[in-house]
Amino acid sequence: MPKFTEEQREELYAAEKKNKDKNVHKRLVALIKRAEGESRETAGIASGLSLNQKSFLTAKYMNKGIEAIVKQHHTSHHWNMSYDEESALLEQYKLAAESGQIVSVSEIKEAYDKALGRVTNKTQIYNVLRRHNWKKVMPRSKHPKKASPEAIEASKKSNEL
Repeated sequence: MPKFTEEQREELYAAEKKNKDKNVHKRLVALIKRAEGESRETAGIASGLSLNQKSFLTAKYMNKGIEAIVKQHHTSHHWNMSYDEESALLEQYKLAAESGQIVSVSEIKEAYDKALGRVTNKTQIYNVLRRHNWKKVMPRSKHPKKASPEAIEASKKSNEL
């Protein structure tokens, strides 16, 4: 069982008083029970966390401190950049597309990965493009109502007369 110092106990109590998040509350209750000397099983009944979660939580607190416990880990979106940063990255491609050049998702992905410093999935790029109202616009290879080659030839022959 890890040894909690008096400072750590007081830090946990203070964090619990300030806390308003129910998920953080569970984590803090489990740590407070462990700091008070209770077993993992007893702390589990009070907090509703599994034994493995409590062990992981205690180790995380000991290694990274209270900030790792009370910090909101999940946000409402899974963006790697802010909307403005994404917009700035897409600006050069927007100008190229407006001037008639072909812009591929692979090019944008390379620039995005380079800006992040890590590799992302292509789906992430499609999500970014959707967020910025980009649409896939491609020229048609032929008109859907174009006449068949035989009809075109027949038309040419009838015009020669």
